[in-house]
Amino acid sequence: MPEEAGFPPAKRFRPGCGPPGGRVLMLLTAGGSGGRRRPQPALAQPAAGVYPEAVERQRRSLPIFAARGQLLAQLRALDSAVLIGETGSGKTTQLPQYLYEGGIGRQGVIAVTQPRRVAAISLATRVSDEKRTELGKLVGYTVRFDDVSSEDTRIKFLTDGMLLREAISDSLLRQYSCVVLDEAHERTVHTDVLFGVVKAAQKRRKELGKPPLKVVVMSATMDVDLFSQYFGGAPVLYLEGRQHPIQVLYTKQPQQDYLHAALVSIFQIHQEAPPSQDILVFLTGQEEIEAMSKTCRDIAKHLPDGCPPMLVLPLYASLPYAQQLRVFQAAPKGCRKVIVSTNIAETSITITGIKHVVDTGMVKAKTYNPDSGLEVLAVQRVSKAQAWQRTGRAGREGSGVCYRLYTEDEFEKFEKMTVPEIQRCNLASVLLQLLAMKVPDVLTFDFMSKPSPDHVQAAVAQLDLLGALEQKDGQLTLTPVGRKMAAFPLDPKFAKTLLLSPKFHCTEEILTIVSLLSVDSVLYDPPSRRDEVQAVRRKFVSSEGDHITLLNIYRAFKNLGRSKDWCRENFVNSKNMALVAEVRAQLRDICLKMSMPMVSSRGDGESVRRCLAHSLFMSTAELQPDGTYVTTDSRQPVAIHPSSVLFHCRPACVVYTELLHTSRCYMRDVCVVDADWLHEAAPDYFRRKLRAACN
Repeated sequence: MPEEAGFPPAKRFRPGCGPPGGRVLMLLTAGGSGGRRRPQPALAQPAAGVYPEAVERQRRSLPIFAARGQLLAQLRALDSAVLIGETGSGKTTQLPQYLYEGGIGRQGVIAVTQPRRVAAISLATRVSDEKRTELGKLVGYTVRFDDVSSEDTRIKFLTDGMLLREAISDSLLRQYSCVVLDEAHERTVHTDVLFGVVKAAQKRRKELGKPPLKVVVMSATMDVDLFSQYFGGAPVLYLEGRQHPIQVLYTKQPQQDYLHAALVSIFQIHQEAPPSQDILVFLTGQEEIEAMSKTCRDIAKHLPDGCPPMLVLPLYASLPYAQQLRVFQAAPKGCRKVIVSTNIAETSITITGIKHVVDTGMVKAKTYNPDSGLEVLAVQRVSKAQAWQRTGRAGREGSGVCYRLYTEDEFEKFEKMTVPEIQRCNLASVLLQLLAMKVPDVLTFDFMSKPSPDHVQAAVAQLDLLGALEQKDGQLTLTPVGRKMAAFPLDPKFAKTLLLSPKFHCTEEILTIVSLLSVDSVLYDPPSRRDEVQAVRRKFVSSEGDHITLLNIYRAFKNLGRSKDWCRENFVNSKNMALVAEVRAQLRDICLKMSMPMVSSRGDGESVRRCLAHSLFMSTAELQPDGTYVTTDSRQPVAIHPSSVLFHCRPACVVYTELLHTSRCYMRDVCVVDADWLHEAAPDYFRRKLRAACN
C-alpha cells in the first residue's frame, strides 16, 4: 500500500468563477433548480423511448431555461455574441432549439459546430429526441464521411472541419442564417480557421446586401476577451449554471513523480471516502493509463477488510468503443469506480458519479517543428484553463474535491491558456483549404492567433513540392492538381498519393491504406497481452512494412464478412475498422467523380510501395553505416517505432507517414522503398538535399 500523501487545507472555488479575465456585459441569472438532469455522455446515444413529458421536464429543469426570454431578446438585436455557459447549464442542447423556436434563423439553417465528431453525433441525436423528430429531418448532423441531414434540416450539428469544407464550395455560407461556434475554448486548428471564415462571410454578406449571418461563440471558460475583440467587440453574455462547490487541494511540496503521487492519492481517497463516490484521474497516454490501472487492481486485491472493492477503468481515444462505454455504467453497489483517463475527459464527455478528481497537471501535446518537419509528442504542464476544466469535472452533480498534484506556487506559474493548435501544427492542410476557398491572400488571412511566418512558409514549401501551388502576380493559387487534392477530406500528402495511384495501377490498394491511416488506429494493443497480440498478428505481417501489413489485415477483415468476433480474436478495433470501410467508400466516390480508373495491383506490393515513394518522398530516411537512420530532408536522427513490423529490421531506405518525438525521435507507419524510386519521384529535390549533405 503506498504511503499517505498530505494535502494542506482546502481552497474553495465555484465552477465558472475559477479562471478570471472575462469581461461580462450581461448576467443571465438562472434561478430555481427543480429536477436535475444527468448530462448525456458524449460517447453514448440517448436512451430510446423516453416519454415526451419527461424530456420536457428535463428541458425546463436546466438553468438556461429561466434565462430563455432574456437570452433571445439579446440575440435578436445582435449580429455577434459570446455566450459563456457554465458546465451543466444546458447551452449546447438548448440554445439551437431556442433560436429555432424563437424564429431566429427560420430563414436558413442553424449550424452548431463541435470540435469532435462523437460530440456532434450524440448532440444531434439528443436534440432530435427532445424535438420528437427522426434524426436527419428537422435536426441532423454532418461529420467527416457521415452525413445524416436533409432539405428539411433546420438545426444541423457539424464538426468544425465539415463546415470549413462546405465553405470551399460556398464562402458566404448562404444556406445558414446562424452559426453557433461551440467549445470555442478548445481552439482546435479547424475552429481557429472557421473563426476567420465565418467572420469574412458575415462581413461580405452585409456588403452585398444578402440576408445577415448571426454568429454566437460559446465557451465554458471565462477568458473570452480575445473572442469578443475578434468579433468587433461582441457583447459577452454570461449564463450561470448549477453552482456546486468544489474543494481544491494542492500538495505541500512539489512532486518529483506524478504517477506515484497519483497512486497515493487514489488509495488515500479510497480509504476515506464513501464507496458511492467515484474517482477520475488525469494521466497523459495509453501506456501510462494501462500501467496505472493494473497497479491499482493489484493493490486493491490486498487491501484490509472493510475497504470497498474497486472497479478500475481506463479511458483513451484508441480504446475499443465497447470498453469506452463501460466508464458510463454505474459500478456494482458498494464498489467504487476509478476512471484513469487522458484529457478526453476534460471537456468532450460527462461521466456521472464523479466526486473526486486527481489532476497530475500533465498532458501529452503535439508541437510541429517546421525546420525539421518533426512533430514532437511530449508530456508537458497543462495551462491554468485546462486545470480549471479538470477541476470542474468534480462538480457536475454535487459538491466535489479536486486533488492537484502540484503546489499552489507551481500553479501560478502555469500558462494562462493552452497555446492554440494553429500555432503548433503543420499548416499544409489549412493553406490548401484556404486556397480552395479562393481567399484573396492566404499569407495575410485574419487568424485570431497568427501562426509564425516559419510555419506558413514551411506549409507553402510542402504544397509546392506536392505540385499543388503556383504563383501568379505575387499571389498563391492552386494548380489543377492542387484543386483535385482539395476535393479530398485528407492530409495533402495522402490526397496526392491517391491521385498518383492510377499511374501505378494500385488505386484500390491505396484507397484502403489511406482510409486506414485516416481514422484512429484499428489495432488494439493491450500491454498486458503483448505476446498474445504478436502471435495472432504474425500471419498478417509483411516484410515490406506497416502499410502492406495493414492492407493484409483489412483484406482478412473484409473476406471474413467484417466479423466482430474476428476483430476481437485478432485485437482489432471493430468500430474503427467499420469506419475505415465507410471512409473508403466515400473516397472511392470522389475518385469516380474525377473519372479516376479503379485499378488494382492484384497482390503486387511493389506497385503500392512505388506509389507511396512517389508521394511521400519528403518523409524518407536512410540507413547509416552505424546502423542508425537519418531523415533525407533535415538530417534528423530517427529510429523505427517499436510498434512497427520493421522494428527489428534494417532496410536501407524507408518512407514513413509520421515523425514523433517521445523519449527519442521515432518514425511511424514505415514502408520499405528503393532509393531509385525516390530520385525518380523528385530529382531536383534530392539533388538539392545531396548537395546540402555534402556541404
